[in-house]
Amino acid sequence: MDNLADKIAGLFENLQRLDFLIGAVLFIAFFTVVYYFLFKFLRGNGAAVLAKIGVPVMIAIGLALLLLSGNSEVNRLFFIVPVAAVLFAAIVYAVECKSSVWRKANLKFFGTKHAVKNFSEVEVSNCIDEIIRALQNMSKNDIGAIIVLSNGNVPERILESGVKVDSAITSQLIESIFFPKTPLHDGAMIINGTKIEAAGCFLPLSQKENLPKELGTRHRAAIGITENIDVTTLIVSEETGIISVVKGGNITRYADSELLRKTLSKFYWQDMNVR
Repeated sequence: MDNLADKIAGLFENLQRLDFLIGAVLFIAFFTVVYYFLFKFLRGNGAAVLAKIGVPVMIAIGLALLLLSGNSEVNRLFFIVPVAAVLFAAIVYAVECKSSVWRKANLKFFGTKHAVKNFSEVEVSNCIDEIIRALQNMSKNDIGAIIVLSNGNVPERILESGVKVDSAITSQLIESIFFPKTPLHDGAMIINGTKIEAAGCFLPLSQKENLPKELGTRHRAAIGITENIDVTTLIVSEETGIISVVKGGNITRYADSELLRKTLSKFYWQDMNVR
């Protein structure tokens, strides 16, 4: 009789352990998926590093705790660790998460226009040449500038913060707008297709704390807009004349004519979907 009772007790114990193992496997799978989508969601953002590392770390922790699952204290720890990790990531990378949410929301409500544009190859080539010429001239003369390459997805509130221009792209016009002490020189220029859409616009500043000290307000604005909206910005430093390119919150400094041409070609032939 005692032998039967022991067998029944052993069976229940095994079933309980099996239930825990199944729950544990599902728990690991759930948080692995959570971290995978976190990495995809924050791709191109600083928090993506944590998400990328988090997947193998969480699997390793889960497997280690499974081996020690006979201990009730460890069982509780098994469920606490992943939840704590997610909360930690949300707190530490709150700014980055907010930026990603804003960027995706803006893409949804002000999304990229995929319609085919009626620009000729000659028009596009001319625009690229004019923009590069203006950037290089301003660089030589240490004239600060910030140009946003928009594909129609810049929110109206940003456009309305400046002055509507709606003019053809020429190096002379770009340089005159950014010439020191002119009314619009401190704001951003918005280029949409083959037109200068607006100038003197105010952009959201990046909240990143690890930016180099030599990057001032102009650079923070250029980075901030690309964190929130899927656009590319071109910057000329007023202090050094260095030309920079920003995409997805990441800045590339010391841009030469080759990089500028590559960036502008991608903007027109891919982002603007020119045919």
